[in-house]
Amino acid sequence: MTLALAARPGAVVFDMDGLILDTEPLAARAWLVAAGRAGVAFDAAVAPSLVGRAFANCRAVIIEHHGPAYPVDAVMSGWHDAYDELVLREGLVLKPGVVDLVDWLERERVPRAVATSTRRDRARAKLEHVGLFPRFATLVGGDEVARGKPAPDIFLEAAARLGMPPSACLVLEDSLPGLEGAIAAGMSAIMVPDQTPPPTTVAGRVPTVMASLVAVRAHLEALPLA
Repeated sequence: MTLALAARPGAVVFDMDGLILDTEPLAARAWLVAAGRAGVAFDAAVAPSLVGRAFANCRAVIIEHHGPAYPVDAVMSGWHDAYDELVLREGLVLKPGVVDLVDWLERERVPRAVATSTRRDRARAKLEHVGLFPRFATLVGGDEVARGKPAPDIFLEAAARLGMPPSACLVLEDSLPGLEGAIAAGMSAIMVPDQTPPPTTVAGRVPTVMASLVAVRAHLEALPLA
């Protein structure tokens, strides 16, 4: 069984970091900076495992990798400052094709939402910075749901705010936790890989994988109306 679409979706739910914004390389570097300031090393190999997860869930992954004696709280408390400094210095970059895709969905009157593990105030600031916040009907941040990805909560909340049944929604994600959450929510999903390679299966299904949002737009345009 695959996650392929048979017709155009009724609504599209976007992830943000790594999907709309090319921020995951900055996030990975911020872990190294924060760890250095805490006086410890950070294994860069663990950074891809943190992609797509709610910030609180990252703690368990870091402890599992580095051990219980690792000063995880000090590193995590310094991550936001390190990340913000990198963003301020290097800026926010949109992923290729995102504006064109949003333009097309708007013309086709397909409702759009953002569902991100980033907390709402930070996510809104990022989207406002790149001029995209008004283009989405709703934004759900990781701090607005009880469980972060890979739980389905954030996607179900996005569908509820859009007034759409989950089965009518398409999720666009760059991470495995996001794909798992979309499937658990009963939604279709397309993965546009960023920092992590696509899995061969997700919950026993073959994921639909596309190289960019340019390809996603072309794919959706070619689908028949529901």
